[in-house]
Amino acid sequence: MAGEPRLKKTRNFGVVAHIDAGKTTFTERVLYYTGRTHKIGEVHDGTAVMDWMEEEQQRGITITSAATTCQWKGQTLNIIDTPGHVDFTIEVERSLRVLDGVVAVFCAVGGVEPQSETVWHQADRYRVPKIAFINKMDRVGADFSAVLQQMRQRLGAVPLPVTIPMGAEDAFAGVVDLINMQALVWEEADLGAEYRREPIPEDLAEAAAAGREALLETLAEGDDHLMELYLEGEEIPAKDIKAALRRACIGLELVPVFCGSALKNKGVQPVLDAVVDLLPSPLDVPPVQGINPDNGESEARQADDAAPLSALAFKVQMDQGRKLVYVRIYSGVIKSGAEVFNVAKGQAEKVARILRMHANKRERLKEAKAGEIVGIMGLKNTSTGDTLALRERPIVLEPIDTYEPVISVAVEPKTVGDQEKLEASLAKLSDEDPTFKAREDEDTGQTIISGMGELHLEVLVHRLEREFNLVVNVGRPQVVYRETVTTSAQVSQSFDRDLGGTRQVGAVTLAVQPNPRGGGNTIRMAADPEQVPGEFLPVLKQALEEGLDSGVVMGYPVVDTGVTLSGGKFQPGLSTELGYRLAGSLALKKALEEGKPMLLEPIMKVEVIVGEEFMGEVIGDLNARGGAVESVEPKGGGNIVKALVPLKAMFGYSTALRSATQGRAIFTMQFSHYDHLEDKKK
Repeated sequence: MAGEPRLKKTRNFGVVAHIDAGKTTFTERVLYYTGRTHKIGEVHDGTAVMDWMEEEQQRGITITSAATTCQWKGQTLNIIDTPGHVDFTIEVERSLRVLDGVVAVFCAVGGVEPQSETVWHQADRYRVPKIAFINKMDRVGADFSAVLQQMRQRLGAVPLPVTIPMGAEDAFAGVVDLINMQALVWEEADLGAEYRREPIPEDLAEAAAAGREALLETLAEGDDHLMELYLEGEEIPAKDIKAALRRACIGLELVPVFCGSALKNKGVQPVLDAVVDLLPSPLDVPPVQGINPDNGESEARQADDAAPLSALAFKVQMDQGRKLVYVRIYSGVIKSGAEVFNVAKGQAEKVARILRMHANKRERLKEAKAGEIVGIMGLKNTSTGDTLALRERPIVLEPIDTYEPVISVAVEPKTVGDQEKLEASLAKLSDEDPTFKAREDEDTGQTIISGMGELHLEVLVHRLEREFNLVVNVGRPQVVYRETVTTSAQVSQSFDRDLGGTRQVGAVTLAVQPNPRGGGNTIRMAADPEQVPGEFLPVLKQALEEGLDSGVVMGYPVVDTGVTLSGGKFQPGLSTELGYRLAGSLALKKALEEGKPMLLEPIMKVEVIVGEEFMGEVIGDLNARGGAVESVEPKGGGNIVKALVPLKAMFGYSTALRSATQGRAIFTMQFSHYDHLEDKKK
């Protein structure tokens, strides 16, 4: 297999976590210890290499996923550092789609937080093997075993500690390596680049022995060779333990857990070793699956330079006005200056330049091979989720899921002359970010931008100013609603009119009915072929799909609605495609009106961490906002209040919460589902 030795030594992995768990701080240490950078960048100073956008440096958070490549122990590591804020979940989604493994970072104090759950389940959906790093062991309130317990309860994971902490909070001194049964102690002088292996301190001997016993017991359950050695009481070599751990990790049976403090430069190298020893190479994951568009059959492509090209464009970024497309190559080779075929668009694209990325810096390459993640310039029509292949050997890989925006604001340029520039700039931003939409309101003529949250839109408005020199006025945030029907309705509708000198005739009978909440839309074509001949069905189905894009209450998209085409009337020589299409559109509109339509609003999952003394105020306020409190769980010295609250009631909540709790409570919020909240409260 061409490229096999290189592929065996390649690891494509991402760093994921809840906001403020220390992902970027961890990644900065990785870059320093691997020799990729010569000084450690810090998030709080705005000098982190991976947070290269001005917005990121000012806010101290990661907004866009950044890719880099470095070397560790003869292996090539392609790393993607992803955002932890829920508003930028699409960045995590599209990164996980192309990665072979992840390092999930947890805060030893905060534990498994809401966005930790979201990214974990995203990784589960793509069947991505995981390693966990419990960070911030030096912080007051750090609790290693509590985080393990939360991983079991909230994530349904099987965490298996491979290192355990030596002390916690101010007394955190290093970690115990349970595979080699040694203490690892880091040198302060050289920013943690060197560490010593020492005998395990006496006060930790019992905990280390218990930890190793649990490690061996768990691994032996799924490994016959290890079980044999374990039952015979023989000393088990480290290489056998790592082999069993690797198999179980890649098989998604368990999650190896490490601990440390990235900010204090302790515990990072064992995680790097684990990336090499435990996470899969491109050869260890199943061949990528796709559909051959020529015959509709499923096809697999091996990770092999000699195989036909298959690559997925997973991220688009505007780079000084030019389009930079991030691509994961699954098979074959892409050469600079060559032509590739965008299968989704049915267009040939010219590869102008291939770049190995290091955040916003890059290195030019002549070619990129299977298993690599690179940036490509020159792909004018390629969007997120498009497949690149050879024209003569096309394949369509599974596209990337996106999310529907839940919040909108109106924007207008300060000067009328900038309207065209605004439209062009918004088009570029929405090309970059599939969760960002821009449209013109037909009634008011205003430009409406929609996104995943207030922070998402705020960042995009600042980028308009910074990157496109466009100052805009911004309206108040508006909720993006959905519409649905509450009862079944059946209508018959005919259309018979002269249009453009041609008589257009069509007649249909269709019904609408409510689907379960979250069940999505369904369209069933069940008409007798004598009433609606087969050649008219595709155009009719398209008309019904388009009709559901705009409801009859306020023009919002219709969701959770079933449409059944049950009949019609065919008149030979008179019935036309356009006639059926227009009859279908009119019938759907009429059926939606008769189906007792209603608005659905976005319901947010809100978690508030608050001390006992302010519990009453917080719960009372959430109830006053129309929320439904689902549970109250103890955490540390306080409680976590979990509630479902309409998004419209959450604008400005952070200020209200600070005021009600003297600044002592924090909250997180993420989209849950669309619903009629009154139904939830019954």
